[in-house]
Amino acid sequence: MMNHSMRRGIRSTLLIMAAVTLVVLSGCMYPKKQLKENQIAPKEAVRNVQGAIDQYQSETGVLPIKNSTPDTPVYEKFQIDFHQLQTQGYISDIPSAAFEKGGNYYFLIINEDTEPAVKLMNLVNFQQLVDIQTAVRTYSSSHNGEVPKGGEAYPGFHYIDFDALKRKAPDLRSEFSGQSLTLMTDEQGNVYADYGPDLMQAVQKSSVEPAAGTDVREMLVASNLFVPVKSPVYHWKDGEPLAIAP
Repeated sequence: MMNHSMRRGIRSTLLIMAAVTLVVLSGCMYPKKQLKENQIAPKEAVRNVQGAIDQYQSETGVLPIKNSTPDTPVYEKFQIDFHQLQTQGYISDIPSAAFEKGGNYYFLIINEDTEPAVKLMNLVNFQQLVDIQTAVRTYSSSHNGEVPKGGEAYPGFHYIDFDALKRKAPDLRSEFSGQSLTLMTDEQGNVYADYGPDLMQAVQKSSVEPAAGTDVREMLVASNLFVPVKSPVYHWKDGEPLAIAP
């Protein structure tokens, strides 16, 4: 039986290897070509919507966002209300990349109280995670509340046992690196995507170690168009990102 220190050491090694792999593979055809193609149109749309948001807030004193509940995750919380922007003349058309126009992204606002910034949430990944969440709930309800969990990913988190679910793991790709995302569950059966390798890579690139107790995801989001989908909070501990159980 491995003790906690051994598991942590193995996880740290795997995260470092994964981060190095991301750096190496960023030059390979799929991630580089696919990410570039996927980001051109959304990048222009984000820039245009950011301008509209800034003007709207300057003139009205509020942000054009849809209502949300207090327990909505931070990177899902403040969806942009394009109807307000369009009817009041701040945009002529809703971006084609937006869900409201049949696109693959929710346009969100983060840092709403300081410097509001427009970001994108990948709806393809989001929907697949919702589907897996439904499968996990269904499994638990028919197995006396048992969660289909495999090996430990982090304290309080386990990788999902897809054999128990009798289905293949979905091929989810990170919005940040183009590499595969691993799915995990907490003890309550809540499903998450593990962005640990992306976070490790972001910290390695910045050469700045995150402050204790801060959410490492902020470093990833600050320099990218996207937000991580259905991810837990991560803190930096012992030289690696550590998912924090809710």
